Amino acid sequence: MQGNGNEAQLMKSRVARVNSEKSWDLFITKATNQGCPVVVHFTAAWCMPSVAMNHFFEELASTYQDILFLSVDVDEVKVVASKMEIKAMPTFILMKEGALVDKLVGANPQAIRKMINGFIHSVRLHKN
Repeated sequence: MQGNGNEAQLMKSRVARVNSEKSWDLFITKATNQGCPVVVHFTAAWCMPSVAMNHFFEELASTYQDILFLSVDVDEVKVVASKMEIKAMPTFILMKEGALVDKLVGANPQAIRKMINGFIHSVRLHKN
C-alpha cells in the first residue's frame, strides 16, 4: 500500500449511501443484528443546507467508528423518506435495533453531535 493511509481515507466514504428501499432494509437489518446504532442523514441535492452538512456528516462518521452512518436522498428513495416521516431537509435520525431513538431537523452540527454523544452516554450507563 502506498502513502500514509490518509489518501485512502479521503477516497473511501464512511457514510453509506442508501439507493433503494432494499438497501435500506439490508443496512438496518445488519445494524440491528450487530447491535449497532445508526445515524441517518436525509438529504436532497437541491437543498443547500443539506448539501453543506455532507462534509460534517463524514467527519462524524470518522469520529464514531462503532455507529453506522447512512445518507438517504429523499428524491431517490421516496419510500424510505415517507416511511420515516421525513418532512424537511436536512433531517437526522438516530436508530437503535431498527427503532427511531431521536430525530433532529435542520443543519445544526452542535445539536447533532450532542444528540449522538447523549445517546452514546446513555448506552454506556445502561451497560454498567
